[in-house]
Amino acid sequence: MTGLRIGIDLGGTKVAGIALDRDGRVRAERRIATPRGDYDASLRAIAGLVAALEAEAAGIGTVGIGIPGALVPATGRVKNANSTWLNGRTLGDDLARILARPVRLENDANCLAVSEAVDGAGEGAALVWAVILGTGVGSGIALAGRALSGRHRIAGEWGHNPLPAPADDERPGPACYCGRHGCLETWLSGPGLAADHARRTDRAMSGEAIVAAMRQGDAAARATFAAWLDRLGRGIAGVVNLLDPDVIVLGGGLSTISEIYEALPERVAPHVFGGGFDTPIRQSRHGDASGVRGAAWLWNDQDASAA
Repeated sequence: MTGLRIGIDLGGTKVAGIALDRDGRVRAERRIATPRGDYDASLRAIAGLVAALEAEAAGIGTVGIGIPGALVPATGRVKNANSTWLNGRTLGDDLARILARPVRLENDANCLAVSEAVDGAGEGAALVWAVILGTGVGSGIALAGRALSGRHRIAGEWGHNPLPAPADDERPGPACYCGRHGCLETWLSGPGLAADHARRTDRAMSGEAIVAAMRQGDAAARATFAAWLDRLGRGIAGVVNLLDPDVIVLGGGLSTISEIYEALPERVAPHVFGGGFDTPIRQSRHGDASGVRGAAWLWNDQDASAA
């Protein structure tokens, strides 16, 4: 088969790969462990994964790669990656040389947005904002099915903005690894939810345990979840006031909490300029596969014929 789209999601613990045909059907999928801390081994692992996917799908394809960071436009070097062994490296150029073809690299949250805009929960929408609620918090933006990266490649870095309209007991907020206090990530991530519950109750519980207790009627867990939902609403409203997206898609582990989708809109609406809020908020259609599918769809244009 010719005309494949190969997607690679380079995560901190695993490297996922997928081969899609031109209609988005899966022709091959594989996962391998990430060679943590070893840049050269990471290059070899990606090259081997591409070769294995193409062998299984019986074709060659374009290659798109989602990374936990971004490329500095002026230098082509990786920045802001929590997989720190990638920082400062010319990952795109090195992979293009090894694979003997052009590659496209994009932040993994933007890959989520692209995936959900092309054939996911935001299919057909002009402007899709995709939010990751998991161990960390971030987001990506897709405009007409393509990633909106921004001049400095930080478009969608939502998690390191401050919590909007903080109450007195929310100032200055928890310390964040970025050096600031009160970042949205410190409130809205899974660890942030657990830390807030511990501050409230002196009880250490995981995010999953807090949600389970909330569903069983535990008053303290319900209060913690309500506070989390209120903060999420404020955080989302801030972006609605700037971008006014057509669809908001939630991904990451916390996005599977079904109670979010009915309760969240009324938490967003009071903070939207001018009042009124009817933007659909949807769970990602492709779940854990959204990032790797979005990487494959980075070549969703006429340039794909180059492969």
